[in-house]
Amino acid sequence: MSRKLRKFLSYYRPYLGLFCADLGCAFIAAGISLSFPIIVRHIAQNILGTGLTAAIWKPATLMLALTVIEYCCNYFITSKGHVMGARMEHDLRNEIFNHLQKLSFNYYDNQKTGQIMSRITNDLFEITELYHHGPEDLLISLTKLIGSFIILFRINIQLTLVIFTFIPLMIGFAFYYNRKMRRAFRKNREKIAAINAGIEDSISGIRVVKSFANEDLELEKFRENNLRYVDSKKDSYHYMGRYHSGIHAFSSLIYLVLVMAAGLLLEGGRINSIDLLTFLLYINVFLEPIRKLINFGEQFQNGLSGFDRFYEVINIAPDIVDKKSAVELTQVEGTIEFRDVSFRYHPNSPEILSRLSFKVEAGEYVALVGTSGVGKTTLCSLIPRFYEVSSGSILLDGRDIREIKLKSLRRNIGIVQQDVYLFAGSVLENIRYGKPEATVEEIVEAAKKANAHDFIMELPEGYATDIGQRGVKLSGGQKQRLSIARVFLKNPPILIFDEATSALDNESEKVVQDSLEALAKGRTTFVIAHRLSTIRNAQRILVLTDEGIAEEGTHEGLMAKNGIYAQLYKMQFKN
Repeated sequence: MSRKLRKFLSYYRPYLGLFCADLGCAFIAAGISLSFPIIVRHIAQNILGTGLTAAIWKPATLMLALTVIEYCCNYFITSKGHVMGARMEHDLRNEIFNHLQKLSFNYYDNQKTGQIMSRITNDLFEITELYHHGPEDLLISLTKLIGSFIILFRINIQLTLVIFTFIPLMIGFAFYYNRKMRRAFRKNREKIAAINAGIEDSISGIRVVKSFANEDLELEKFRENNLRYVDSKKDSYHYMGRYHSGIHAFSSLIYLVLVMAAGLLLEGGRINSIDLLTFLLYINVFLEPIRKLINFGEQFQNGLSGFDRFYEVINIAPDIVDKKSAVELTQVEGTIEFRDVSFRYHPNSPEILSRLSFKVEAGEYVALVGTSGVGKTTLCSLIPRFYEVSSGSILLDGRDIREIKLKSLRRNIGIVQQDVYLFAGSVLENIRYGKPEATVEEIVEAAKKANAHDFIMELPEGYATDIGQRGVKLSGGQKQRLSIARVFLKNPPILIFDEATSALDNESEKVVQDSLEALAKGRTTFVIAHRLSTIRNAQRILVLTDEGIAEEGTHEGLMAKNGIYAQLYKMQFKN
């Protein structure tokens, strides 16, 4: 059994009892369907025309009882079976979401949000439809096919053999087109994922779209993606059309051959009219599972192509994981040391950082400056292990950060970025994200320290005010102060400010800068700043170039050197 098949079947394990009950009901319902023509045959042979009309009540009562049982079985299949499918979908979604949380920034740098969403929603729905309906439809079909074959064989061997000569041809036909459909359905999934990615991109950037009056451009891009999806659908419907029409053609041929063979047998006296009537009734029972198999073929390919895409993601190994010997941090002083650190995003990409070495003492306030692209943000992203160093090591209080559990490491680092991400919800919920178990009093205290309390109280519902998607109802400075309050609440010993004030106006910058400086007191702090006026009070400034650290010192010392830093500073303030 292949690894993928074992993985596919493993999701039945928690619901094995329910699954067996579902299949049991499917088997009973199929058996009841097979029994009705036999009862009709009994009535026609032994009751009708014999003057024992009163005896019809017994088989009629039996048929009524069987109908009630069939109703209960079908209800269980439809109700409880679908609940099982929903639970399996829940398990699949939990697993893929949990796995996505473990993947590093490297994965997300190369993926579109809409495509990831498509795997979590559309693909999983198709998989669970297969999980629920697949085995059940297959069992019903096989039960009816095998049962009808046995019964038909006992009624008339010659007619049965004539009909079942079509079975190998139908299986070969179905197998060939199922393979074609699987490839086509996989392409469909890729195209619908591209559409979702485009929609997500357009809606997220709706303000940019409207500011450039580019609604027509976005519509054209959407139409192109939509047209590619239709083209891929054409291929799948082409094969599906051949598959469906071929199976239906086989069904019609069976009827045609049956009528011709039955005529010859009736003429030769080798079958009576009652047996022929029963035979015709069973042909319908025989053809019904074939129709189910038609639906199963489409369902199977849809589900399997969805599982292929699900399995692809699950099989991506996280490139940043805890070692077995990794430890929890207890008391953190905050000394950070880079030892001969080099980094590149991919094995074949150029180095962003090369053999970088420096040490930041506990509680020290260090600023990183340099032109765009020299690796300031990348350097800071290596400290919480958002990316893994290519060579060398980063030490926290003398311990390699790869020897520390990821959650423990990141719990001790607070990050304030230029592009603040706030979640849809209230002000209170967004600040509490820094410490989920925090009390309201702790949240208010953090907001006060971040100079955010006053503006929060002026909002329509104070801390309960809904701030909209990504905090769209707040100004840039207000959003930044909420993000600072979040870090105040987290209370980490190490801070990273990544151009936290560069997008703000002067008034907002002053308020936010005061909040940042209050937050930085007594903590090891890394500041990335384009506005050099905000880092004049830094204890140490590191000037990064493509060659590494070109200069370091205080603002006054670097200005006196009249080197790279002085040139950058004068360029900003030449007016």
